[in-house]
Amino acid sequence: MAPPPSPKRDVVWLDGLRGIASVLVVTAHICRSLAPHLIAPSMSDRGSATLFQLPFFRCFVMGRASVAVFALVTGYINSLGPLKKSRAGNADAALTGIARSAFRRFGRFMIPAIVATLISWLACQFGAYKIAHIADSQWIRDSSPRDSTSFAGAVYDLFTSLVKTWVDGGNDYDKIQWTLTYLLKGSMMTYLSLLALIYVKPRWRMLILVGMFLFKWRSGDALVGFNVYCGILLAEVSIDPDVVNFMSEHPWFQAVTSSSLIILGFFFCSYPEEHPEWASWSRKMQDLGRLIFPHDSEYARFYPGMGADALTTGIMFNPTAKTVLSHRFLCYMGRLSWPVYLIHAPLIRTVLTWVLFGASVRPSRGKDENGNEMPPGYLPLAKPWVVMFAIPLFYVFLYRAADLWQRYVDPWCGRVTQHFEDLVFRDDAKAEKPQLPS
Repeated sequence: MAPPPSPKRDVVWLDGLRGIASVLVVTAHICRSLAPHLIAPSMSDRGSATLFQLPFFRCFVMGRASVAVFALVTGYINSLGPLKKSRAGNADAALTGIARSAFRRFGRFMIPAIVATLISWLACQFGAYKIAHIADSQWIRDSSPRDSTSFAGAVYDLFTSLVKTWVDGGNDYDKIQWTLTYLLKGSMMTYLSLLALIYVKPRWRMLILVGMFLFKWRSGDALVGFNVYCGILLAEVSIDPDVVNFMSEHPWFQAVTSSSLIILGFFFCSYPEEHPEWASWSRKMQDLGRLIFPHDSEYARFYPGMGADALTTGIMFNPTAKTVLSHRFLCYMGRLSWPVYLIHAPLIRTVLTWVLFGASVRPSRGKDENGNEMPPGYLPLAKPWVVMFAIPLFYVFLYRAADLWQRYVDPWCGRVTQHFEDLVFRDDAKAEKPQLPS
């Protein structure tokens, strides 16, 4: 019987996958800001399509599959260690680890998000978003906060955004933080499932996880639910000796199956967020969705989620893909994925917006029918050559800022979380202190 893969080989490729997903989130928001037509599968109903509106290519400019990847990785990584301990007959240690990990998860999510919101709040009060309010980009204008009218009002607005982030996702100072409450729920869903299943035999546990996956599918939880359970199930499968032996003994089956799942996953991730009826390939996917998805579900969430699940499953059984994703550069990007996610949107609405729109002049709109001067138009986008140079430099700046965040902010957040854990945990539960997650 072949031994299960080492812990490092189990997760290192997921760092690379997470790194690519974080880049695609940034790219998706930049495209939504500067080229919103790419959201649709063609320029008009049954019209021509640009390269990045076509299937597969459009994966580079879409971000919804990345959120599904984050949910899947949450289920996979958070469950892998406890499942290994359970299979080794050390379920009690697994339960102790689950308790500590579940507690630390709140600090790992909330404290960095509070810091990012506080920075965006300060930038807003000092007028950093003023150019964004008049830029010729609807996404930038709609997602940019406005400064408060008084100090007391600013403090109240900050407190309200901090609370609403975890209540309904309504953070005015960084609107993309709406996903954090769902990802945190996904983490708690993982820990609760492990708590219930840690003593269950592996075969029955896999069967129950398949049932939970189908339940979340049928209930329409496409954003997090079935992706989290797919991640837990993949973690279980990845350490199952029978599955590992079968794949190693049938390399052709492994190669064909994994490659097919990767291609199918990319195709599913290509489903457009808007106007799927404009192209024949997306119309066929829309027709298929009516047959396989729950009634009144959001296909633009289900298809990327299904694509992320198929893609990750294919990669897990594809040694070549795992080797590529294990490259140290991609793993480095994966380690920065959390700070990149937290800071990229405020930097797009400030630094990138200053460069691309700040030097422009608002055009005159003439006079209205009563002869009154109309307000000037929005600031136009800079010349193409400026955009071509500015966007790559912005990625360099973004990842440099994320690297500094990881070096200085993340360790501080970890120490605060550890301090609070030491304060509230019982002495017998603190006997073996875990390493803080990277």
